[in-house]
Amino acid sequence: MSIGKLHIIEESITREELKKIAIESFGYLVKGVVDIEKGIMSLGGELHYDNAMDLVQKVQSKNENLWGINLYPDKSGEAMIEFDSMVNVKPNLGNRTRSVDNPDIRDKIKKIVQKLILE
Repeated sequence: MSIGKLHIIEESITREELKKIAIESFGYLVKGVVDIEKGIMSLGGELHYDNAMDLVQKVQSKNENLWGINLYPDKSGEAMIEFDSMVNVKPNLGNRTRSVDNPDIRDKIKKIVQKLILE
C-alpha cells in the first residue's frame, strides 16, 4: 500500500495546498518529480519512482527530462527544495549521483517549482 495520493501539478498551487499534500504522505516533506521539458511535476506518494511513472503514463514524459526532488512546505526559497532522489542517477546523461549535478538543470527545476508553488 502506498503512502499518499499522487498529484500532477500543471497549474500553480498555494503553499497551503502543498502542506495538505505533505500531510497525506510524510507530514513534513513532499516527494516530487519535475519534468523540465513540460514544466510540470508530480507530487506526493512514497517513492520518487512512482511520481516519475505517473508522469510517463499520464502525460508521456520522457525519463531524461524527469528529476526527483523533496519539497519542505515549511521552508521558503531555495531551502524548500532538496535535490536527492534515486531517479536522478542518470549515468548516460552524466549525472552519477542522487543529486542534480548540472547547474542548468537545477535552475530549470527551481524556476518550475517557483512557478507552480506560490509563496
